[in-house]
Amino acid sequence: MSENELRKHRCCFTGHRPEKLNMSEFEVKKLLEKAIDEAINDGFTTFISGGARGVDLYAAEIVIEKRNDNHDIKLIMAIPHPEFEKRWNPDDRLLYDYAIKNADLVKLINDHYFKGCYQIRNIWMVDRSSRIIAGYNGTAGGTRNTIEYAKRRNVPIKKI
Repeated sequence: MSENELRKHRCCFTGHRPEKLNMSEFEVKKLLEKAIDEAINDGFTTFISGGARGVDLYAAEIVIEKRNDNHDIKLIMAIPHPEFEKRWNPDDRLLYDYAIKNADLVKLINDHYFKGCYQIRNIWMVDRSSRIIAGYNGTAGGTRNTIEYAKRRNVPIKKI
């Protein structure tokens, strides 16, 4: 299958970290699950998570659960650089490790940290997707940059 054909069935996530979300983890996960179910119903089978705390990891966890009932579902973890999670608290690292261990593919986007490596990861995800599910509150930052890039690339965005 060509890259263009594969892209038609891929969806990626972008969103804020928990401290920037204006909702509880429970509320965010409910909205993510609804958006993921809609994507699956629309024919999406591969989901790409950037592995960040908050929306990315919540979404990865939900995709893994959905895959238990539907073996066509795949999860790609797009990691911006090695030791990305090194300074996180133990609970966040536990969820990250769970997502990495249960992903169908782990793609290391950059071989070291540098300014801009997160945006390169985000561009990589958008360029391989034909829908974005975004947990976005309107504030400046990486999520907004990713949404603006997706708009320029005409990739549809489903905001939760």
